[in-house]
Amino acid sequence: MTNEQTHKVHLSPEDQERLRELRTQKPARNLPKLALTPGAMFADRVAETVGSWHFIIIQSVLLGIWIMLNMMAFIKHWDPYPFILPNLVLSFQAAYAAPIIMMSQNRQSEIDRRHAEHDYRINVKAELEIELLHNKIDALREQEILQLLNIIQRLSAHLAPELVAAIEAKAVPDKT
Repeated sequence: MTNEQTHKVHLSPEDQERLRELRTQKPARNLPKLALTPGAMFADRVAETVGSWHFIIIQSVLLGIWIMLNMMAFIKHWDPYPFILPNLVLSFQAAYAAPIIMMSQNRQSEIDRRHAEHDYRINVKAELEIELLHNKIDALREQEILQLLNIIQRLSAHLAPELVAAIEAKAVPDKT
């Protein structure tokens, strides 16, 4: 690119610096990575298990069996009708499952935030690169138009004496 073109292709100094940084970082190739602690892996596993249809179906079947065995009394009624024991077990499960699931959701939220930030950096780089390309294309078009105007001027200067003579030649016979 010539010096003339460099002046026509312009980004603000902040944009040029940001583009330079993004080009060196190559954000599209460097995905953000999170190190998982054992607690985070446990929370993810619990949230994955408890938040599945498989778990809900198994839990419902077990509760149904519990109620049926207590109602039919094949085994001694270890938990009479209001079924306080499964209520206690389910409350205990909910008391521990909810905070663990929240931990997993908070971690997932952090992952999503990092991915959104990563996508934003890629989009900013793409926008700056596209703006730079537009500026370069505009500069090339301006240069091309100037060259075409120069050619037209030279051709018209070259053809002008002949055109004047041709016009005069046509005009002279009409007068006679």
